[in-house]
Amino acid sequence: MSASWQWENATAGAVAGFATVAAVHPLDVVRTRFQVNDGRGSSLPTYKNTAHAVFTIARLEGLRGLYAGFFPAVIGSTVSWGLYFFFYGRAKQRYAKGRDDEKLSPGLHLASAAEAGALVCLCTNPIWLVKTRLQLQTPLHQTQSYSGLLDAVKTIVKEEGPRALYKGVGPGLVLQVSHGAIQFTAYEELRKIIVDWKEKRKKSESADSSLEIMLHLVAPPKSLQFFLHIHFRLFEHDCSNDLVLTEFQDI
Repeated sequence: MSASWQWENATAGAVAGFATVAAVHPLDVVRTRFQVNDGRGSSLPTYKNTAHAVFTIARLEGLRGLYAGFFPAVIGSTVSWGLYFFFYGRAKQRYAKGRDDEKLSPGLHLASAAEAGALVCLCTNPIWLVKTRLQLQTPLHQTQSYSGLLDAVKTIVKEEGPRALYKGVGPGLVLQVSHGAIQFTAYEELRKIIVDWKEKRKKSESADSSLEIMLHLVAPPKSLQFFLHIHFRLFEHDCSNDLVLTEFQDI
């Protein structure tokens, strides 16, 4: 796998991550608020369902509320998928060295995906932590809100220390490693099956085509077939006439 192809994968993953966040970020905000709202003195409003949550957030906080934490989410998703495809490609390249066919086994695909997931989690955990905290900010908050990504990072480091940026990294590692390992191993194996099937089908079609060409070359043209058919019929006719004449002479 060439270096240019690795950067192409990284770029494609980054663009896909940005598009995903831009399309479904409001649902991510609603999901986060549902997960932390236990109904016991929470600073968040009580939502009945997803539609009610979207309507309530839009009414009380406006479009800004639906897209709370959008900036870190975009950075996190773009960087995550870009780094994931880059690390995954590099890991596959490293494991493929010294192999004749450069094809990896399911175990090596699993190891490549797990390695990429772990590295991405360690690189992006602070971004996801800030994103979650920004999503949970509402007008009901009694404490001073973060004004944005940089302010959140500065405040967290100042008040809680640098280690606070890696809160939840343990479950994050389990999630990233297992999710990526299962997804990309299944993807690679299914892709291998489909590619092998297409190659066999192509070879079969190529063999049939070659056989048809050989038969066409061996078989005489239709004009020659027609000439031989007429000649044979005339020959039969002449033979039958000679036979009748011979029998008549014998009588």
